[in-house]
Amino acid sequence: MKKLLLSMVAALVLVSCGNNPQQVSALLDRVGGEGTSARFETQVKKSLAKDGQDVFVIGEKKGKPFIQGSSLSALTTGIGWYLNHYAHVNLTWNNLTTDLSEVTLPVPEKAETRTCSADYRYYLNYCTFSYTMGFWTKERWEKEIDWMALHGINIPLALVGTDVVWKNVLTELGYTREEIDKFVAGPGFQAWWLMSNLEGWGGPNPDWWYVRQENLSKFILGRMRELGMDPVLPGFGGVVPSTAKDKLGIDATDQGNWCSGFRRPSFLQPTDERYGEIAQIYYKHLEKVMGKSKYYSMDPFHEGGRTEGINLKEAFTTIYNEMQKHSPGSTWVIQAWDRNPRKEALDTIPKGGFIVLDLYGEGICKWENNGFHGHDFLWCMLHNFGGKTGMHGRYDSMLQNYYKALEKYPDGVKGVGATPEGLETCPVLYDLLFELPWMNKEEGQDWIKRYAEARYGEKSEAMEQGWEILAKSVLNCPNPSQDVEAVICARPSLDVRRVSGWGTTQIYHDITKVREAAALMLKEKDRFRGNPNYEHDIADVVRQTLTDSTYYLIKDIAASYNKKDMVAFKEQYTVFLDIMEDLNRLLSQINLFKLENWTESARLICDEVPGTTEADRDWMEWNARTLISVWGPEQCAERGRLHDYSSRQWGGMLNDFQRARWEMFFTALEEGKTIPSQEWFKWEE
Repeated sequence: MKKLLLSMVAALVLVSCGNNPQQVSALLDRVGGEGTSARFETQVKKSLAKDGQDVFVIGEKKGKPFIQGSSLSALTTGIGWYLNHYAHVNLTWNNLTTDLSEVTLPVPEKAETRTCSADYRYYLNYCTFSYTMGFWTKERWEKEIDWMALHGINIPLALVGTDVVWKNVLTELGYTREEIDKFVAGPGFQAWWLMSNLEGWGGPNPDWWYVRQENLSKFILGRMRELGMDPVLPGFGGVVPSTAKDKLGIDATDQGNWCSGFRRPSFLQPTDERYGEIAQIYYKHLEKVMGKSKYYSMDPFHEGGRTEGINLKEAFTTIYNEMQKHSPGSTWVIQAWDRNPRKEALDTIPKGGFIVLDLYGEGICKWENNGFHGHDFLWCMLHNFGGKTGMHGRYDSMLQNYYKALEKYPDGVKGVGATPEGLETCPVLYDLLFELPWMNKEEGQDWIKRYAEARYGEKSEAMEQGWEILAKSVLNCPNPSQDVEAVICARPSLDVRRVSGWGTTQIYHDITKVREAAALMLKEKDRFRGNPNYEHDIADVVRQTLTDSTYYLIKDIAASYNKKDMVAFKEQYTVFLDIMEDLNRLLSQINLFKLENWTESARLICDEVPGTTEADRDWMEWNARTLISVWGPEQCAERGRLHDYSSRQWGGMLNDFQRARWEMFFTALEEGKTIPSQEWFKWEE
């Protein structure tokens, strides 16, 4: 009876509001302003599907744009395509909503039909839920889900609320609240807790936090499902608290430490007699908070962990079987990262049981090694590490490698995915990624020109030329290294080779090309004044030219110091500090490039639940600031190399944190002093 009622509710949701499905009308009015839905005709028409593939059609009806889709997701993708390529309205992170009331909505002379080569359009990385989404308000989440719908995403990762699930699981298993607090991580660090890298850091979480998370989880999942998405939920991958062996008397293998100090959760042996019981307790509470899904994400032994003494084939089989017991016919979504998925997993799980995310497909194509032994996989773009600010990408790789994988493994490649550690940088790459499966390879040749017109609302030769230069220079990294890190974000040194433990400051592009692009784009400053996309982009490109210059300037500063030419040394480092001050002023004018945007959002979360205090707001801000500075306690920050991993070039942070640090360093050198690493940590903390 319950299933029948749910089916009836789902059918009613598709009932027209005017001539549009109700949820589509609501989407249009949210992104374009009240009344936008009345200016469109839309329809879900399943018969449009071609050989099981999604299709949308853009045409005309009653003098209005008429957009049809074979599924709800295809329909909302068609709306996004129409806005970009017909109305020339580009909605992205710096400008997620607009007022369409004064915008002309042209109708095509003839209908345009697009067929999708991707069954799945996946979105998000565990890390994204901390490096970008950790401090999002409900309002910000609502806008992102609308963005997902317009980009055709149909299987997004959904992790918000997992902390509530684990709190309820451990309570049922007899854990005290104090013991639970030592396991569940705080708001800024839940990504690594969910990937089994650490426990408790950033907590303990107060009662109001769990109330807020459960409410937010239900909202996020409800809206995703309403817009035709099937969320990928966190499954049970054998992870239990590191205390579980003693607390519960179960056979759980210690997984050691991560990054030189964080205690990892333990791994429950598949042979333990309580494995099935604990797994199903987890799935019971998961369903209560987040519902059921066709897709579950699990990544045992992520970035290390101990496999000695564990029968891996039995472990993977048991994880898979427990998932099937809870949700028959469901699929395990697993990341291809580091040593995962292990050969034992690929050999054990039946074909069709996995969707493998080739996580860093634009940089290191793991699919080239036997196509994951016949398992379904998605070609993914990782793009960003740590949420770092900066222009970086692999434009040519994106235009080629999805189609190359599709040609080599036509039965294996099931779609595309965006798997960044952080969002809200280089939106051009995400627009390209999610259009790839809706176009053919040849259309990629002049895609960047069409993007420029969509981005700014009208054709501009200067903007087109600027973007063509950027796509072939700073956005076209020729190697698989992580993002190029800005010297100014580094802990000061005269020989800055990296900012974080895994990055590099070595520039791969011709910096004069970025300056050339900036000069072209600045020619249009009067024409596009007040255009939020232009103002964001010109600030970003100018920022890039200035930070690029500091890479070479620090080498000149070092040369002067080593020659003991202290006059030149002071002149050069003064210029270095002045550039940072100029950057701070520039970036403080753009909301996405301001530290205040990050910290205030963290504090505003407390307003979503009654009864929170100033101490709660300070705790949230501490989580937010710690993540983008020292990251962890001293041993993990220093020996674990985590400090500055999530460095940001943001107004406010540049002046008060990074510039202040460099000024201390240069002053110390003038006085013949050095600053040891432990002193840096104390100051940064």
